Amino acid sequence: MRIHPDSLILLFHFVGHAVNKPCKSRDLAVYFSLLDEKATNVPFVLVGAGTVVVLLGTFGCFATCRGSTWMLKLYAMLLSLIFLIVLVAAVVGFVFRHEIKTNFESNLNLALRDYNVTADRHSEAVDTIQRTLHCCGVQNYSDWERTEYFTQRGIPRSCCKSQDDCSEEDLKDPSKAKLKVFVDGCFFLVTSTMESKMSVVAGISFGIACFQLVGIILACCLSQYITNNQYEMV
Repeated sequence: MRIHPDSLILLFHFVGHAVNKPCKSRDLAVYFSLLDEKATNVPFVLVGAGTVVVLLGTFGCFATCRGSTWMLKLYAMLLSLIFLIVLVAAVVGFVFRHEIKTNFESNLNLALRDYNVTADRHSEAVDTIQRTLHCCGVQNYSDWERTEYFTQRGIPRSCCKSQDDCSEEDLKDPSKAKLKVFVDGCFFLVTSTMESKMSVVAGISFGIACFQLVGIILACCLSQYITNNQYEMV
């Protein structure tokens, strides 16, 4: 059975739509807020990139249905540009991965030092990370003892194992707090979690890159196929 190039192109577009769904910006923003001021825009950039890919896939479907050679060539060029951008971003991220970890540790220490209960962005990020990953402090829970917040109210409640069994008196006493709060530091958990997921991220990125390459090849083949048929008709 012969498979028509149009069918392959359409299949690629719909798979591309499923793979490139925008991420949840709020979840990522918590972690990016402790990297750099500019990094807080990264989740929105990712959402924008996903939207662009979806729109580009729709454009490719339209070009395939119309059988327009110039639209297919434009689609292949734009897809090639996105592929190169993703490739460069992956290489840059790999090269500067150690700088990213150092920057995260430094900003996490600053967030602890300036921590308060007024729900500013960095304090909220610290609470979210501690509550979600079941960790406390940077290296361990005792990091809070060197903060101004500890002298006033003790260790934050976001470190508590159980909110029902975690009084302010316990949190002000390091010996009692050790039994009530998570003792592991957040820096190790965040970085180890990121590193453990790197193989998954790399696999997904490789799969997306393969789909993009297949899309580029099929678009070029279909464009050439339509051009040859036009010449035969003439």
